[in-house]
Amino acid sequence: MRQRSLIAITAALAAGALTLTACGSRDSGDKGSDSGSGGTTVVIGVDAPLTGDLSAMGLGIKNSADLAAKNANKKNYVKGVTFKIKALDDQAQPSAGQQNASSFVSDKDTLGVVGPLNSSVAESMQKVFDDAKLVQVSPANTGPALTQGADWQNKKVRPYKAYFRTATTDAIQGPFAAQYVYNTAKKKKVFVIDDKKTYGAGLAATFTDEFKKLGGKVVGTEHINPDAKDFSAIATKVKNSGAEVVYYGGEYPQAGPLSKQIKAAGAKIPLVGGDGIKDDTFMKLAGADSTGDLATSVGAPVEDLPSAKQFVSDYKDAGYKEEYSAYGGYSYDSAWAVIEAVKKVVDDNGGKLPSDARAKVTEAVQNVSFDGVTGKVSFDEFGDATNKQLTVYAVKNGAWAPVKSGTFTG
Repeated sequence: MRQRSLIAITAALAAGALTLTACGSRDSGDKGSDSGSGGTTVVIGVDAPLTGDLSAMGLGIKNSADLAAKNANKKNYVKGVTFKIKALDDQAQPSAGQQNASSFVSDKDTLGVVGPLNSSVAESMQKVFDDAKLVQVSPANTGPALTQGADWQNKKVRPYKAYFRTATTDAIQGPFAAQYVYNTAKKKKVFVIDDKKTYGAGLAATFTDEFKKLGGKVVGTEHINPDAKDFSAIATKVKNSGAEVVYYGGEYPQAGPLSKQIKAAGAKIPLVGGDGIKDDTFMKLAGADSTGDLATSVGAPVEDLPSAKQFVSDYKDAGYKEEYSAYGGYSYDSAWAVIEAVKKVVDDNGGKLPSDARAKVTEAVQNVSFDGVTGKVSFDEFGDATNKQLTVYAVKNGAWAPVKSGTFTG
């Protein structure tokens, strides 16, 4: 990465009917996510892995966006507009994500999309949405290139104006973890492993860069197949390397077994990862020896934020079968950013959607600013979240427990 200053610890304080248009349909029985007041239906698409290994996070994304739509409808937040969620399963596959993007674009009622979870999937969707001027707000993508271009480390250039995210990036998350591991956990020798995917490889690279700059030593590196489950050979390498800690760039379906097998090989050292491993499924896969493993995740713990109390209560009352998981608050805020933009466009156009609603909504998202579930929500010139807070979590008594929240400043 780049030379960085120490982590600055911050407090986790929160702060009549419409006419039919080209981008909104007259409601006729289908009231979307809630009854609303009739009029025009606006669809908010949701793209996430709703099946497969990462479905725990994906379903949390879908449900939280759905809750935002329901609350907007109950409040009649945009007069005459009923919001409806349309969720598509990308199975964490870029090809499926691209097909879903085309499906959303072809639905004239869709004025915004929440998602995806995976940065590699986002890469396949961005141009499709941008060409259609259809805004996309991800609650979970952390790959820096998505907003700042492939050469972001040297020259930041925003590639797509229709892409935004409420999560902070690996340009911050990787170094944040490196400083915690080196300065706070006092681990000086690390073995770095990644799954070769956009998210995992990028996160491992930014961690490694900062760890070396701090004076740490990388005693080994490996790349795994993201479909693999047997990591015994790598576990042996880790044990023989003398590493004091393992850093893994990837997600929980592989991180859990990897942690378990490293400990079983005799290396009783913590595995550290990013937000992709921070799900309760990690502990189920890693077993009892996962105590002490660490993960960084975007923002502060939702349960501890005064701004999230209503969200947590509303989510429970809504009766969703699945947990909101790591990105629930960010998904709600992503959907609400679209809702705020639709409200702005409608208000500016005399109470109705204009014929170029998609382009206008995309423009409006750039300037939204509101107090959300995760704190203040707004976007910088690249479409990145202005909220740069992160938290380190540790496995304690079979659950993720927050250890330290802060921001990373360069």
